Amino acid sequence: MKTFDHVVVGSGIAGLNYALKAAEKGKVAIVTKKSRADSNTAWAQGGIACVTSSEDSIALHMRDTMVAGDGLCNEEVVRSIVGEGPERIADLIGLGMNFDERMTPEGKREPDLGREGGHSKRRILHAKDATGFEIEKTLLTAVATHSNISVFEHHMAVDLITTGKLGYAMQDSCVGLYVLDEESGEVETLRSDVTVLATGGCGRVYLYTTNPDIATGDGVAMAWRAGAAISNMEFMQFHPTCLYHPKAKSFLITEAVRGEGGVLVDGNGRRFMEKYDKRMELAPRDIVARAIDAEMKRTGMPCVYLDISHKPADFVRERFPTIYETCLGLGIDITRRPIPVVPAAHYQCGGVKTDLNGETTLRGLYAVGEVACTGLHGANRLASNSLLEALVMAQRAETKASRNHHRQGTEIMLPEWRPGKVQDLDELVVIYHNWDEIRRLMWDYVGIVRTEKRLQRAATRLRNLQNEIQEFYWNFKITNDLLELRNLATTASLIVDCAISRKESRGLHYTLDYPGHDDAKFLRDTVIRRV
Repeated sequence: MKTFDHVVVGSGIAGLNYALKAAEKGKVAIVTKKSRADSNTAWAQGGIACVTSSEDSIALHMRDTMVAGDGLCNEEVVRSIVGEGPERIADLIGLGMNFDERMTPEGKREPDLGREGGHSKRRILHAKDATGFEIEKTLLTAVATHSNISVFEHHMAVDLITTGKLGYAMQDSCVGLYVLDEESGEVETLRSDVTVLATGGCGRVYLYTTNPDIATGDGVAMAWRAGAAISNMEFMQFHPTCLYHPKAKSFLITEAVRGEGGVLVDGNGRRFMEKYDKRMELAPRDIVARAIDAEMKRTGMPCVYLDISHKPADFVRERFPTIYETCLGLGIDITRRPIPVVPAAHYQCGGVKTDLNGETTLRGLYAVGEVACTGLHGANRLASNSLLEALVMAQRAETKASRNHHRQGTEIMLPEWRPGKVQDLDELVVIYHNWDEIRRLMWDYVGIVRTEKRLQRAATRLRNLQNEIQEFYWNFKITNDLLELRNLATTASLIVDCAISRKESRGLHYTLDYPGHDDAKFLRDTVIRRV
């Protein structure tokens, strides 16, 4: 058993920022199932939404966030996260992060702010179109110099350990977790009174997604199994513009392209967004994604097109170098022709329910970043608010956890992992088949537009799949693939269960059976927990 003051699961912006703060006061373990640089953060192109301009205000940023959230944002949470954003950005810059700047007519340097859908002002801090990668690099550099931080790479969290499961007569608390060492195949035990989930989202639960392969809903599934409350999983955000190309895997075309004047057109070059929203291409993501989905179904075309070729070529290459080079490598010169795009699963707006300090309903367990449901996003996330939330909530969670360090009154020794009489898993095809089936049924039945019949079909098949996967889990030696499949099935079921319970359309949850709002019954979060 290895003991730490804090155990952080995940190495993205939320987990790394928390670890850096906590390491000033105690010993910290970072558990990451791949290399330390593999995270959702590293894939974030657009930037961080934050009030830094004299033309902007906290009130305007709050208003934009709450309009996008379609009635379900927690105003206190929105005010705190938006209001504390500038200070957290200053911390990040202090660690060496460089955001793009521009020269004013007066000869002064200032942030080169971008604009994205749903924002009434330019407020997106960015580093070209690779903001997340640069933030990840900055934080990892700081972590590498800290002697109080131990990083367990290629270690996958298996399950949280709670006092209730151990039989202690005390308030149920999280006291550690089991982690699988991918290289040795052995399961290790980590003991801590503070466990922080920073595992990112669950985009891989869908067939088409902008997320990396690691986004399998691990944190939500573990928290659910441990008994923590889960909230608003029906609100899965689909990014309107993922590159449509057989050789491109999950490549996002950032919302900033539309913010800089890119327009959506059909196969005949005709714009269509004016039919759906007066804000056109700058409408919130749920509206744009549904509009694209409707156009594709109406015309029978496999994609639509995002055109920024009317902008100066030098500007496009300078502002979007990653997108330009990637598309050019696939034979698409975005300075000359439109980009073929389709919607794809992008961001999990629900998650493990927390308060304003990242505390979950299970004592000793915190959640920060995309894995958490804080109340900031409501029914739909405003573009580029996610990295802001991760920075602020990591700080708030660390402050609370270090102040109220949950030391147990009884010295707790955690039992070693007992694998039992299991055999090596020799039929990986079964795992891959189940994985593929989950992702396809989620795309077909629980996608951008839903119906009660489709949701019920998904629920029935997922229950059967979970039974099959659980049998594998108990009878075969665990591997990363098996653990991810187990988590994927659990998370998919949580999305479906939440969607079935919401008999209305709101934000990212749109059902043909209940196309309007029902504020009398559903102007509230969906909260579920294991019984």
